[in-house]
Amino acid sequence: MTALARHPEPRLLAGMELSRLLDRPGVSVVLTGGRSAGSDAVFVIHDRIGPDLVLRAPITAAAQDGIQREGRLLAALRERPLGGADGSVPEAVGFLPVDGRPALLTTAVPGTPMAAAFHGWRHTARPAAVRADFAAAGNWLADLQAATAGRPAPVTLLWDALDECEDRFPALGRRLRDRLGPTADRLARHRTPRTVVHGEFWFGNLLLTDGRVTGVVEWKAAELAGEPLRDVARFAVSYALCLDRHARPGRRVRGHPGLVADRWGAGLAYAFTGDGWFAGLVRDYLGAALHRLHLPPELWRDLLVAGVADVAATTADFDSARDHWTLLSRITRGTGPPDGTPPERDGADRT
Repeated sequence: MTALARHPEPRLLAGMELSRLLDRPGVSVVLTGGRSAGSDAVFVIHDRIGPDLVLRAPITAAAQDGIQREGRLLAALRERPLGGADGSVPEAVGFLPVDGRPALLTTAVPGTPMAAAFHGWRHTARPAAVRADFAAAGNWLADLQAATAGRPAPVTLLWDALDECEDRFPALGRRLRDRLGPTADRLARHRTPRTVVHGEFWFGNLLLTDGRVTGVVEWKAAELAGEPLRDVARFAVSYALCLDRHARPGRRVRGHPGLVADRWGAGLAYAFTGDGWFAGLVRDYLGAALHRLHLPPELWRDLLVAGVADVAATTADFDSARDHWTLLSRITRGTGPPDGTPPERDGADRT
């Protein structure tokens, strides 16, 4: 039995219908979620009298499984101390039937999405603004990981991802295993405490108040006892991948000398080289987290590699996985496919 299976699901609010929840004085509703395949619709319910709530309604059967898992995870998290991260995690109120499927009702967490600032005018061109984002994310992770630290275990993040790559893309997986095996071994020689892991710790899931992370949403990929470096690396990887988001193809990226938006993943490759203030910031952020977890800060580039591999291994979308593995092959190239060559499909299962 897994740690999560020992916790009951949040109760089914069978006596409450959606119309009864919404049809009350002082209640207003905002739809914030998308309706793409496999996703859910997210409603923020503002209440002038009581606390604000969030309703996550699954659109598909696949999304329903994720919603139910998230409810169990949030219920389990309320049973353990979260230190300085307490209050930033939504609390599961219960499940509410919506169109025949259980929708998850949670408390709302405070703050403004970090993504709003990220996409603001020249935000990523200003070192102080970007440094503040990384500091906020790093401080929140430090609080969560210190409060939930458990038994130590080897850092197998990269080996686990390479195993998944070889299962899905056999030819590319074998090449990357040969190339990155020494990197995976360097990480695996060290141990980190098992902690609560968010699993999708990128700026789109973080809410800020006065420069601090005061809300973290989307917990369906979380683990109660996992590898803490996953979240550390995920934030850096996702931020770097979006660094050139506002630059036209082929144009220079403002504030980052030498960075050109010439291909997908240019920002991540730019961070990996170690040149420029952004690369230095990524190095310092990863190095500080490694030091905090009693690993050598010099492993920062190995951790960045593991972070890209982890994204590729955990995404359900075939094309996204292929793109991330191709990017990893490019930035670590030596024996792999040349730039821009996608990995063979190898008869991989696309379902």
